[in-house]
Amino acid sequence: MSAPGRERTRRRRRPPRDAAATMTLVAHLRELRNRIAVALLFVLAATAVCFWWYDHGLGTFIRAPYCGIPADNRALGTGTTSGDCKLLVTDVFGGALIRLKIAFIAGIVVSAPFWLYQTWAFITPGLKRNEKRYGAGFVAAASTLFALGAVLAYVSLRAGLTLLLGLAGDNVAVALTAQDYLGFVISILLAFGVSFELPLLAVALNLVGILSHAVLAKGRRWIYFLTVVFAAFITPTQDPFTMCLMAIPMIVLFELAIQIARVVDKRRARREALSGFADLDDDEASPLDATPSRLHPDSDPDPAHPLDAADLPRGRPAP
Repeated sequence: MSAPGRERTRRRRRPPRDAAATMTLVAHLRELRNRIAVALLFVLAATAVCFWWYDHGLGTFIRAPYCGIPADNRALGTGTTSGDCKLLVTDVFGGALIRLKIAFIAGIVVSAPFWLYQTWAFITPGLKRNEKRYGAGFVAAASTLFALGAVLAYVSLRAGLTLLLGLAGDNVAVALTAQDYLGFVISILLAFGVSFELPLLAVALNLVGILSHAVLAKGRRWIYFLTVVFAAFITPTQDPFTMCLMAIPMIVLFELAIQIARVVDKRRARREALSGFADLDDDEASPLDATPSRLHPDSDPDPAHPLDAADLPRGRPAP
């Protein structure tokens, strides 16, 4: 291949970067496609690892809350050896589908730092510096709160299952299918994780000026009451223990959100007071001097001719 041909190929592979950092719609869609493809590759690789991990600890970790309840309440645990705990599969492909489903969900969680980075790298070029700072903080806070809620839900699973299965009586043993148990575990993990994001939403609304600290403080009792009602409806077990385990941390997080809103509103009021426009109505003009300044302050002012040839920039004709 000749030198001009190699140069043309190199230019085709690496298009020149726009100095204004602007992209066409097609370029945005192309980058989005590439980002999604890379993110899916990370998810698939993590899913393959978790599929192998299922027989080396992951399956035991998923079944641990069910295996922690008394053996007399488990149909497959009664009369068996100590520590034996099994779930039912009622169809031929049930075992393979359950393993694939668990591996895929675990793969999404394990590969979260990689596909979240791809999402952030796609959004970041369109954000300002302060928006990047707030965005990174909210992503970190949301991830931490969701993980905290999921961990708390996993801890409460054993107590909730013990309470619910124990209500059937001493003469009844429950045999859970793998599909039902996995659906129950996923639903309660998602319920706890998503519920812990609600106080962060209140902070976000306060930062953008939609929800003030005064409104949050005035409705504190209603917020606490609605939090308890929300926990009672959203928990899959609907037992008092799990409801309190969700509602109490949410109330604490909402109180923390109210205090954050108080600090944010104080700083916003202090900035407005320093600007001198805090007492103005929305329809009142600001007391700014709109008189144009002279281009050459050292020249003698002429009231009859506010703009003479000496005041104009060089190269422009006088009006």
